[in-house]
Amino acid sequence: MALDIAFYLILAAILVSAFAAIHVRGHLNAVIILSVFSVLTTVKFTFLQAVDVAMAEAVIGAGLMTALFVTAISKTRKRTWRAR
Repeated sequence: MALDIAFYLILAAILVSAFAAIHVRGHLNAVIILSVFSVLTTVKFTFLQAVDVAMAEAVIGAGLMTALFVTAISKTRKRTWRAR
C-alpha cells in the first residue's frame, strides 16, 4: 500500500517536472529540470524492478544528455559585446 502511494507520487512528480521543463524560462533551467525528470524516471524503473533499464536511463538521460545539453548551451550562447 505504501509503495503504491510512493509510486503514484513519483509519477505525479514526473508529470510536474515535464510540464515545468516546457514552461520554464531559460535553456539551462530546462536542462536542469530535464535532468530531474530523468532521475525520477530512473526511480520509477527501479520501482518496476527494471534495474537494467534504470541504470541505462541514469547514465544516458541524467548523465550524458545533461552534459551534452549544457555543453551545447555554453557553446552557442550569444555574446553581446558593445563596440566603442
